[in-house]
Amino acid sequence: MLKVYPTLALGLIRILNWTWRIQESGKEHLDAAVSSPEPAIAAFLHGRTFVLIHHMTQMPGAKWVSMCSKSLDGEAMAQLEERLGLDVVRGSSGRDGLEAIQEMIQLVRSKPGQGAALAVDGSRGPRGHVQGGIVRMARWTGGRILPITASANPAWIFRSAWDRTMLPLPFAKVEIAYGKPIDVPGKMNAAQMEEVRIKVEQSLLILQQTANERTGFTDLEPIQAVS
Repeated sequence: MLKVYPTLALGLIRILNWTWRIQESGKEHLDAAVSSPEPAIAAFLHGRTFVLIHHMTQMPGAKWVSMCSKSLDGEAMAQLEERLGLDVVRGSSGRDGLEAIQEMIQLVRSKPGQGAALAVDGSRGPRGHVQGGIVRMARWTGGRILPITASANPAWIFRSAWDRTMLPLPFAKVEIAYGKPIDVPGKMNAAQMEEVRIKVEQSLLILQQTANERTGFTDLEPIQAVS
């Protein structure tokens, strides 16, 4: 199954992307991030992964390394992302996640033009809650955090999944939205790092709400921060 799933998923994603009516907003923020001498550290929500991974490989001048968990699902996802052209490291929450973050940092530092992409509320949630790894990644690479999200209408929601994965239906209107890059100081204490984390979270949630309004997408359980 691990050999079949990535092939089927790759074909599905490519076919769907061919039918989607994609529009982008805030593209000037993407252009500024990928043309900057500082690495771009893309921050997106786990439930928008299937919408974004193909699109991100098509961004001119952008190179991304992502993270997939060491589970069986993560293995299938890693194979899919690698076939799309992403570099992939393996890890999730806990110790494996810290090691994976360190590996991503080394790749970003060693490859000119290399950026990193993280599902900031993955791999177990809570949905919409940005974890601290994205801040450490930007701090230790000297990168800037680029919020990215997507919305679509009509779209299927996987309600049994913790992240309520969204998959745009054929010929859906798809909005890819980029937020203003967030600078991360190299020297910060714990309180300052938390301030940056909250800033990233708020930026993503506002960006998601705006993208939803543009497409007309609604969800009975909208994404929100966890207090």
